[in-house]
Amino acid sequence: MRISIIGTGYVGLVTGACLAEKGHDVVCVDVDPTRVAMLNRAATPIFEEGLEALLRNNVGVRLKATGDLDSAVLNSEITFVAVGTPFDGESIDLTAVQEASRQIGAALARKTGYHVVVVKSTVVPGTTEGKVIPQLEGASGKKAGVDFGVGMNPEFLSEGEAVHDFMVPDRIVIGGIDERSIDTIDAVYASFPDTPRIKTNPSTAELIKYASNALLANLISFANEISNVGSALGGIDATDVMRGVHLSHYFKGRNAAGLPPITSFLYPGCGFGGSCLPKDVKALIAHGRSAGEAMPLLEAVIRINEGQPARIVALLQKHWPSLEQVRVTVLGLSFKPDTGDLRESPAFPIMQKLLERGAVLKAHDPVATHDASRTFARPGITYCDDLESALADADAVVVVTPWNDYRKVPGLLRESTRRVVFVDARRAFEKGSAPHYDGVGL
Repeated sequence: MRISIIGTGYVGLVTGACLAEKGHDVVCVDVDPTRVAMLNRAATPIFEEGLEALLRNNVGVRLKATGDLDSAVLNSEITFVAVGTPFDGESIDLTAVQEASRQIGAALARKTGYHVVVVKSTVVPGTTEGKVIPQLEGASGKKAGVDFGVGMNPEFLSEGEAVHDFMVPDRIVIGGIDERSIDTIDAVYASFPDTPRIKTNPSTAELIKYASNALLANLISFANEISNVGSALGGIDATDVMRGVHLSHYFKGRNAAGLPPITSFLYPGCGFGGSCLPKDVKALIAHGRSAGEAMPLLEAVIRINEGQPARIVALLQKHWPSLEQVRVTVLGLSFKPDTGDLRESPAFPIMQKLLERGAVLKAHDPVATHDASRTFARPGITYCDDLESALADADAVVVVTPWNDYRKVPGLLRESTRRVVFVDARRAFEKGSAPHYDGVGL
């Protein structure tokens, strides 16, 4: 493909050189004439392992640099925006992104063929559709999704390993405003047939990049918080603690989805429960406090967890502003499937909040219904021994614990002549599996 890339920093230049190495015809655009001249003689303005060799292989063959953005856009099929987005302490600076978008739009005004504009810069969710598209449409006089395509394709490049990260990617994320945009971006990566792809909308693609970096930042801060409390308690080597953590089976091998087992914890839901996680995290926080060492990260973990049940109730309130006399069936009362353990189950705070709002409840669990009826006996709850009676006459069904027994529920709701809202509190079911599906994290 004929590709233009706006910006020749780490992201833009590495992307351009690697795509040229993959056989695309690439032109990199930069406002700095000195930088353009350097690139056109295969000299790199930045040091990155393997980049200089790629420039020598491709400059003058499939890769060139220019200061002429109009020409680059007019003579390419797809344009990647890879300009800087610095953070000023309050928000990211989108000046360069919006200016590049305006200039690309002005070029599109004179272009007759279909063109796709792709944001590769790291931008906060909503930027591509809320900031970039208006600039493109305003300057071109054309309509996104009709006259040209728009997408978001975040990079996952680590400085010092950027060339390797691009050439051997762990994932390709493509966010597009329509199928044609997504398919065009996907064609750029046709030479990576075995790389997992996520095809989604631009805002989701934008957040995938931030979520990926935020997770890494959390892991570093978690290790440091454990280190700090270990130092305060004394007689503990935090490196040995982390080595012990690293050996957990959650980090090893692959699950049925081909992913490390630890990923099973990285899904939205209604919160964790059971006999271990809530008790142990709270105990560690208290012990650290007694040694004079606050643990703000873990304190935030508990606050977030305790707030999740209210978010499930809020999903129902999207459909009924008042839950008074709304008949809600709660499925799954144990804290996770395949156990009867009710300790710290999120089902109970969810039911309590529903009762407080006047809902009329039925509840069912394949193994824990009887114990739950004694543990959480409240007026307004009917505990059902079988699934059919639990579902009868329901206005809404909330799956808190996704037992296999509940896999048939969406099908049963599809057969129903009544409108029943299906709330997936663990995102264990496919969107659209039930006629009126809603779920945490949507």
